[in-house]
Amino acid sequence: MIRVFIGYDSREAVAYAVASHSIRMRCSRPVSIAPVASSMLRGVFSREVDPYQSTDFSFTRFLVPWMCDFEGWALFIDCDFLVTDDLSKLWDLRDELKAVQVVQRDHRPRETKKFLGQPQTTYPKKNWSSVMLFNNRRCTRLTPEYVNTASGLDLHRFHWLEGDHEIGDLPPRWNHLVDYDAERPIGELSALHFTSGGPWFNEYRGCSYAGEWRDELAAMLNPLNDGSET
Repeated sequence: MIRVFIGYDSREAVAYAVASHSIRMRCSRPVSIAPVASSMLRGVFSREVDPYQSTDFSFTRFLVPWMCDFEGWALFIDCDFLVTDDLSKLWDLRDELKAVQVVQRDHRPRETKKFLGQPQTTYPKKNWSSVMLFNNRRCTRLTPEYVNTASGLDLHRFHWLEGDHEIGDLPPRWNHLVDYDAERPIGELSALHFTSGGPWFNEYRGCSYAGEWRDELAAMLNPLNDGSET
């Protein structure tokens, strides 16, 4: 069973639904998908809202290994994704020698604001945590106590590991940053990440790959529509 956790924010509920649908429709193996929602972690997650956090799951994402009892493997992704490939291909990249695997890049946003007027920040390893393949048994430091008290930068810069040697690399196609990375044919990409804002926001209706996202939404809402209706 492929275990997937997707960050959930009520302001982006439609994005969560489409991301889930895009995984289910393409995955060739059994997959379980669960939301990472702070409303489900009352009594566990207690840290104060950080003025720099842009989503409700900015920090709860790091509780995924704990949710799995620090056993097996699990994948976390942000809700602002459209998965265009068979997720089992990513699952097959698991490396027992690593504690976590991510797409490693030097991402430096140009803008100071993103969706809903949220502040855009820049820090080392930015966007690495938007797709994390967790080897749960090697992530035992990510207890609720640690996640509740560690700084945001310590969490997102993976300071909970012994060192960067525990971080494995994933192919960039699994975290394509829309309107940052050079646009490529959809067949060359596996996961589109609308990191600054997606077409579910009016301000970003014209972003790259918006048509592909809207097609996925339509397929989710009208699963029996074969295109013959007028």
